[in-house]
Amino acid sequence: MKRKYIYMLAIGLMSFAGCDSELDQEPFNALSTGQAFRTPADFQNALRGAYAGLRGASYYGGQDAGSMIITPDILSDNLIINSQGRFSQQTLYQLNYTANNTWNIWNNAYTTILRTNYILENINNLPEGAERENVKAEALGLRALAHFDLLRLYAKRYIGATDADLGVPYVTSTDPTQKPSRTPLKQAYDLVVADFLAAEAGINATNGVGRLSKAAVQGLLGRVYLYMGQWQNAVDKSTAAINNAPAANALASRTEFPSIWTDATEKDVLFKVRILDTDATPVVTVGVGYQQTVNGLVRAEFSPTCELVRLYAPEDVRTTTYIGESTYGGLTSKYVKKHVGRGTGALNVVDVKVLRLSEVYLNRAEALYNLGAGQHAAALADLNEIRSRRYSNFDPATAVETGTDLYNAILEERRLELAFEGHRFFDLKRLGLPIERSATEGDASDCSGVAAPANARTLPADNFRFQLPIPQAEIDANKNIIQNKDY
Repeated sequence: MKRKYIYMLAIGLMSFAGCDSELDQEPFNALSTGQAFRTPADFQNALRGAYAGLRGASYYGGQDAGSMIITPDILSDNLIINSQGRFSQQTLYQLNYTANNTWNIWNNAYTTILRTNYILENINNLPEGAERENVKAEALGLRALAHFDLLRLYAKRYIGATDADLGVPYVTSTDPTQKPSRTPLKQAYDLVVADFLAAEAGINATNGVGRLSKAAVQGLLGRVYLYMGQWQNAVDKSTAAINNAPAANALASRTEFPSIWTDATEKDVLFKVRILDTDATPVVTVGVGYQQTVNGLVRAEFSPTCELVRLYAPEDVRTTTYIGESTYGGLTSKYVKKHVGRGTGALNVVDVKVLRLSEVYLNRAEALYNLGAGQHAAALADLNEIRSRRYSNFDPATAVETGTDLYNAILEERRLELAFEGHRFFDLKRLGLPIERSATEGDASDCSGVAAPANARTLPADNFRFQLPIPQAEIDANKNIIQNKDY
């Protein structure tokens, strides 16, 4: 690991500023480990620092520098760069990134991992009991999530991987001199699962908004198992998450659904990164990567592709919740309105939804389908549970797809439901599907305008660019890190 990522305890223990003002603590400033981890309050403060790591500019908290919310759609077929925007992330959109010019999630994710490891290395300073087990479980869950996110980006897809394929370093130490090599991909996934399973065993049913809970950990485990192609495990953990989801986080009705995106309800949200108006700087104004308001006009940075827009039906509540239309610079185009803010307070500031219960249902539906024909009825039931809450004219008697039609319906509903939430690139990758962009449809609402450039219209499923390059600075700092092939 680069030494600049782990050079002092003070950075690893920065307070969770701005996320729960009544819980803010004084930050630690270069305290020794013994001083920093003495009381339950110390550990709670350190946990806030770990959660705060998720808000990093290249992680869940940022946009223009790349983040887990917008960038996977920029890299896929859900968004088209708008000719009236600022051309941010143009290199990523054109799929011509290099190790010196790419999405650098590496730093932010390993900062989060560092902070969790400080907690875990000192956890025995807490008295035995439920509080210690919960603190340990939250740290383990965050460590697993950060490593899984790194694996999704920098490693090959799990299904079809060999024992020789490389993952990312699975770091469990705070040793500032370590220079770890890349953990084999399958071993790294096993370590993610082990951390999540350990977290599941000790974590509270609820820990408050913006923190992991039992249902959240189980839902994330279901997601990991889906990526691994372990269908029964994906079903089992998704079912556990559904059964353990608190009533406050139950599936939203069609009427409640728009309120999710203004943070007016916690329905359907199992885990999110909290972002308040006091965090409203360029790195945590979540919606600004999609659009900006200039002199009262909405300027689209990226627009939903015509292909995606056509999939949304007029009677689908997501159509108007997710997508708006505006004219800027003489161009009328669609824009993403899912993250524009809460209606009051700072523009484009909204909590980042990392895991929703709707995804858990769709994860289970896909896994059930893959278990075979005997589970297809159950897969259809999960699919219809989501569709019944999105379409005003939904009739389950007519929604009776079977076979390949059912599978395609599950994947299409997943794309519609999770658009602009950081899933599309990873879904294409794990499913072994190519990126295909239109050569004729452009950035205007009527599908005219500027289309994707010729060199960025297709990325075959086996192309090396589905594994992003490890940042060159990391390669330079750690001689044990091997770059991804062909970079």
